[in-house]
Amino acid sequence: VQLQACGGGLVQAGDSLRLSCAASGRTFSSVHMGWFRQAPGKEREFVAAVSWRGGTTYYADSVKGRFTISRDNAKNMVYLQMNSLKPEDTAVYYCAVKDNYGRVESLNNYNYWGQGTLVTVSS
Repeated sequence: VQLQACGGGLVQAGDSLRLSCAASGRTFSSVHMGWFRQAPGKEREFVAAVSWRGGTTYYADSVKGRFTISRDNAKNMVYLQMNSLKPEDTAVYYCAVKDNYGRVESLNNYNYWGQGTLVTVSS
């Protein structure tokens, strides 16, 4: 599976941004698609995930109510709508896919990763 993320940019606090992730290859084996982020000097952390078949969504507490993950199976796309952005949301955002039923929050369960897209939120 190959992943290509895009949509990052520089925005002000309170603004919105939508990230997209295009998947290609053996996507039929995907169980969950997720978004992670890594801020400078910090570890990569879970943001959100969606089950590829059923559409069940999962969110980190820090983004719940502000971010929405969605998928378009026909287009092999996953999106992350980010509203009410805060400076602490500044990070490189990565999309990832896993083909197992391990915990969606654990990055070690993800088999494939995109290259990342930078989101910068100014105060």
